[in-house]
Amino acid sequence: MSQAAAANSIAPFDSLAPQRELAARIARFATGDGFHQSAIDALGLIRHDHPTEPCAAVYQPSLCIVVQGSKQARLGDEVFVYDPLHYLVVSVTLPVIGQVREATPAQPYLCLRIALDPRMISELVLQAAPAPPRGPDRGLFLARTEPPMLDALLRLLRLLDTPEEIGVLAPLVLREICYRVLTGEWGHRLRDLVVTDGGGQRIGRVIELIKTRFADALSIEELADSVHMSVSALHHRFKSVTALSPLQFQKSLRLHEARRLMLNDGLEAAAAAHRVGYESASQFSREYRRLFGAPPRREIVALRTQVRAVAD
Repeated sequence: MSQAAAANSIAPFDSLAPQRELAARIARFATGDGFHQSAIDALGLIRHDHPTEPCAAVYQPSLCIVVQGSKQARLGDEVFVYDPLHYLVVSVTLPVIGQVREATPAQPYLCLRIALDPRMISELVLQAAPAPPRGPDRGLFLARTEPPMLDALLRLLRLLDTPEEIGVLAPLVLREICYRVLTGEWGHRLRDLVVTDGGGQRIGRVIELIKTRFADALSIEELADSVHMSVSALHHRFKSVTALSPLQFQKSLRLHEARRLMLNDGLEAAAAAHRVGYESASQFSREYRRLFGAPPRREIVALRTQVRAVAD
């Protein structure tokens, strides 16, 4: 056979093959609706057999890679749709409205969620080529899922079949995945969050402060002083990253924590409101309804009914 004939006989690259294998592996480990923690600490698997209603949640720094179906995340007035062609990067803690758009029992929504390690990102920034300086951008963005990223994700999931190798190999593959994000089109958004004294890092520090003291009566002046910024500069940069003002962000965290206390710990609305820093039960109820779409008691009852339905 001539070299030309041999070349023509080689099967073309099947770009869908990695996605098909990823989907099969996720479906094998995630057999029911919801989040499933894997044997790899940083890796979670998510499955939904049907589209979902919009649901408010606090997203932690992570990568969300859809391999089947699609989902949208709404941050303020912006909507981000991610599917097998695009993955979502959450670079800071953010209150988001999420909704699975495409899912059926035959073709369920399947997603990988990888927690981002700031220390690893800092190390990679020192090794990778420097990115041009830019101002703070949204802490939520979409990037195209390229073949090298799919290849690394597939190697990560294959490790679930060889648990004895996870401790040694998983950190290496996770490092490669973060490197792919950092060297991609929007990698500067992650870089800015770990560069010492960068605008993004300062906003990240304010977010962490609000997270640890969300029940306290924080002032914008106190937050600005904590990162040596003016009030106007903090307000502008914080809203650029999160689409919210610092105090709106704090309010959202309070309401999400109150919801968790009612749903998981069984607290009554008034007790949960007091626990997260509200002095007025009526104000808590109004703001809760505005965020979650129903008064506290009604919304929690509906959530528990949904959980029981899925369990059955």
